[in-house]
Amino acid sequence: MPARAPSRPAAPPTVADALYRGARRLARAGVFFGHGTDNAGDEAAALLWSTLGLSWPVTEAALRRPLRPAQQLRYDALLQQRIDTRLPAAYLTGETFFAGLPMRVDPRALVPRSPLAELIERQFRPWIDPERVRHILDLCTGGGCIALACAHHLPWARVEGADISPEALALARVNRRRLGLSRRVRLMESDHFSALEGRRYDIIVSNPPYVGADEMRSLPPEYGHEPRLGLAAGREGLDSVRVILKEAARHLAPGGILVVEVGNTETAVRRRWPRLPFTWLGFERGGGGVFLLTREQLLAHVR
Repeated sequence: MPARAPSRPAAPPTVADALYRGARRLARAGVFFGHGTDNAGDEAAALLWSTLGLSWPVTEAALRRPLRPAQQLRYDALLQQRIDTRLPAAYLTGETFFAGLPMRVDPRALVPRSPLAELIERQFRPWIDPERVRHILDLCTGGGCIALACAHHLPWARVEGADISPEALALARVNRRRLGLSRRVRLMESDHFSALEGRRYDIIVSNPPYVGADEMRSLPPEYGHEPRLGLAAGREGLDSVRVILKEAARHLAPGGILVVEVGNTETAVRRRWPRLPFTWLGFERGGGGVFLLTREQLLAHVR
């Protein structure tokens, strides 16, 4: 009987193989996607890229790289932690991107995921002439992503970020230092506008708490790892929005604009203030629930 040729050893799995298997594993586990990703493939990529220390964007050459056994073990452990704990991927990796900028992330603040990134990248065009913008306020700044993105994309403007949470502001200071924006971004503790008396801005932008009581009870477990202070806003989800609409006008310069994200609470906002002439913004990359009002529209509302 002729001798059989020795079989070739199996080729080591590639990054693409690991990515495919990881995505299938996450999809089968039923984890929730909504903290910077909206599908299993992107979530698996975030975890794998962090494991391998690779930079974005994904390249074909990177996908063809073989995966060492130790790397596969670390990636498998991270996938299992994501499934077992329901921690958002960004909290596991400690970093995400917002408006093209790397942001440090941890449970002191919400995971950055706002569609406002797209508007900031456009320098708030066409709603205001960015060349005349000199002062911007990010109200409820959390980990500082919106304030810092504004400073990066409008480099001639000075930006202030205000938040009620000292813990979130500590994280914002870390991001400010990492991005080299300490000279142009001021961070302060303030319950809405309470510490901002006499200040005026060309743009006030905010992603405040806007989740109502019923919705809070029904949120996927991933949201339970985020600070409740950044999500819950009373019975209808309107507590913060109500304060902003009442007080923003006196903090806007002539010709200034207010931009606020209210997410799924959009319908409640429309019903509560039916006479306010909201402009509801659309985004090419998805997302919604963002309104814009001018200073003059707000003054009429307050009167």
